Parts: sequence; structure tokens; C-alpha cells
Amino acid sequence: MKFIYAEYNMYHNRVEITTFDGYLLRIDCNKAEDGLTTTPCSQCALDALAIDEPLDICNPSIYRWI
Repeated sequence: MKFIYAEYNMYHNRVEITTFDGYLLRIDCNKAEDGLTTTPCSQCALDALAIDEPLDICNPSIYRWI
């Protein structure tokens, strides 16, 4: 079983994912959201998702509802 830990880094606006196998993945929210058309309400939901559920932000299927 592999363990994964993720958190939102508000100082660099990115999601940092760490596995206990020694891998580190950083997702820059600015680059990931580039070209994504949002409304003020959906942008708020996207920001809350990055902060509250950082692993879910990595799932591309969530972008269908935003």
C-alpha cells in the first residue's frame, strides 16, 4: 500500500504531493488553470477545492463541473 500526502502551499500557489516512496509532485495552480474559463462562483469553488481537498485537484474529471 502506498501512502500519499498532499497540501496546498499558499505562498507559491501550488499543490504539493508527497509519496512515502520519495516522490514529490508540485502542481502550479496558475499554470494548471491557464486557459480555464471560470465564473466568480466556480473560481471560489476551485480555490476551496485546492485548499480543502488537494488530492482531488489532480483529478481532471472534476474540471467538468467547474
